[in-house]
Amino acid sequence: MQFALRALGWGVVIYAVMYLLWSGLVIYGLAFGLVALAIRIAVLASVTTIAARSLRATTRMDVAPYSISWAVVAAALDAIVLVPFSGWGLYSEWSVWAGYALVALIPLATFWNPKIAPRSRPEAAPRPRIQ
Repeated sequence: MQFALRALGWGVVIYAVMYLLWSGLVIYGLAFGLVALAIRIAVLASVTTIAARSLRATTRMDVAPYSISWAVVAAALDAIVLVPFSGWGLYSEWSVWAGYALVALIPLATFWNPKIAPRSRPEAAPRPRIQ
């Protein structure tokens, strides 16, 4: 249950932040170009790093199922929110798939940089078994 809540919750948060950012860039006429791309990638990296660190995981393999699920949540929300307006052709764009890949891979990259990697937890004493 904890996995499902964190996977769905952070997936929705990541999607909402990126959707809000994209909407703001469109409103101000800044949606296209290298500057907009750099802004979107920087915000995505920040949000997914915060999400990965909030898990308090100690290895990349602990975060991998979550980050993959966040990409799946983003794809599902695109199907719900964007497909009615843009059609299924949305999924034929390489940039859409690159975005999903970044959502899945950036949290794993968090562990390559020791300055932003979560600190390892001390080993806790095993819990007593209740019979």
